[in-house]
Amino acid sequence: MKRLLLRALTVLSLALLAPAVHAQSDPFAAVRSAMQNGSSRAVSQYFGGAVEIGFDGEKQSYSATQAEFVLKDFFAKNSPATFELVHQGSSTGGIKYAIGRYAGKSGSYRVYIKLKPVQGGQQIDTIDFNHE
Repeated sequence: MKRLLLRALTVLSLALLAPAVHAQSDPFAAVRSAMQNGSSRAVSQYFGGAVEIGFDGEKQSYSATQAEFVLKDFFAKNSPATFELVHQGSSTGGIKYAIGRYAGKSGSYRVYIKLKPVQGGQQIDTIDFNHE
């Protein structure tokens, strides 16, 4: 009886932990949620020391603090209706990227997000918005 109860508790524990492990393996989950909510503060938590942000081909490098203000301004002018990831991938060097579609007040944008590995984690290196 004890053995059966122990097995049942083990299976239940593993079932409850599986979604948490899966969420950690998807580095874009939190970024996707922050973009859907139009939260520059939440996105900025994943910035490295410098972030490249581009709008329709014009890119500029910003400090993490400046980049947060640039996104805050963008979200204020283009409040999000939807944001969805269309494609995700990674290079052989461990650089992860995603392509998404952002629908806002002033139209739709194709969004390219590149993460780079930093000390066992992932940080946003590039966000590029292109009007569709």
